[in-house]
Amino acid sequence: MTTERRVVVGAALLHEGRMLAARRTAPPELAGRWELPGGKLEPGESAGEALVRELREELGVEAEPLERVAGEWPLRPPYVLHVWTARLLAGEARPLQDHDALRWLAPDEIDDVDWLDQDRPAVALAAGLLRRAEA
Repeated sequence: MTTERRVVVGAALLHEGRMLAARRTAPPELAGRWELPGGKLEPGESAGEALVRELREELGVEAEPLERVAGEWPLRPPYVLHVWTARLLAGEARPLQDHDALRWLAPDEIDDVDWLDQDRPAVALAAGLLRRAEA
């Protein structure tokens, strides 16, 4: 029996030349490490809709999805991570769900936090986009 894979969307949320990192509070094995905010795609929801909903629920902000970061990263089965860049439209990010701290990181600060292993490749690609946008 094959289990259908499920998509988790992550947001490389960009604002004023920086990218948002969120520190997890749970589960215990991930607590204290940093990730790109996001969450599971709900049935009938597009990736963009999920990203907007998750950022509203987790951070209290309105955001606009921009482009998908190339790649797909395995999480615990049956989940895979897809990451999108997104632009902050309104609100001030606050850790409302699943996180206890947020940091806006400039391109040269990306490695200052302990990213979750599965987020590292997407973070590196998104940081490259951020650096190119600055140039």
